[in-house]
Amino acid sequence: MPPNNRSAATAGPPASAQLIALARRAIDLIPEQGRILVGIAGSPGAGKTTLAMNVAATINDLLGSTAIAVHLPMDGFHLANATLERLGRHDRKGAIDTFDGWGFVALLRRLLTEFDHTVYAPSFSRNVNEGIAAEIAVLPSNRVVIVEGNYLLADTEPWLQITSLLAESWFCETNAAERLRRLIDRHERHGRTPEAARAWAESVDGQNAVLIDATRARATLTILGQ
Repeated sequence: MPPNNRSAATAGPPASAQLIALARRAIDLIPEQGRILVGIAGSPGAGKTTLAMNVAATINDLLGSTAIAVHLPMDGFHLANATLERLGRHDRKGAIDTFDGWGFVALLRRLLTEFDHTVYAPSFSRNVNEGIAAEIAVLPSNRVVIVEGNYLLADTEPWLQITSLLAESWFCETNAAERLRRLIDRHERHGRTPEAARAWAESVDGQNAVLIDATRARATLTILGQ
């Protein structure tokens, strides 16, 4: 069983080998009873979502089941656009105070204590740029929840409560130029002009990345994004 410590390390094998290694690492952490939460943090565009989905799928493949691991993104806890407009924060959506952090922490605590019924969680649709209530089902058979989001390792309330709920935390990093390219492409695909996409990626996403990158040292492991 891999050591469950909080000292940062760096792992960088090829993607397929990395996925297998991470999946096996998570499998070794599964307790006899209950479930674990494994967190993947990182800046916008680092590849957290793809990595989290692939790790969950690899766990299920290795264990021969489709219902052992599930991916849970933090993005479902974005405040609604109407709420952001009311609070005057819509022009920096994605910043740490544009999420329902307390609701997210409450959900994570539920996942560690409620095993006899399905726990529903919100997802996030980039097509409508809003959360979708109760789209993700965490089943009693799900023993590993791969939790993914920007601020899992932030040191302000309520985010600082998350580390103690995670069996391990992994920081996903990708070089800055690639992250910027991905973000511009993402924003263009969802309706922004090339100029507006670059401006958002460099300003809003860029400012958020400064805060997020500073949390890397709190992770158990630093890994390469996908």
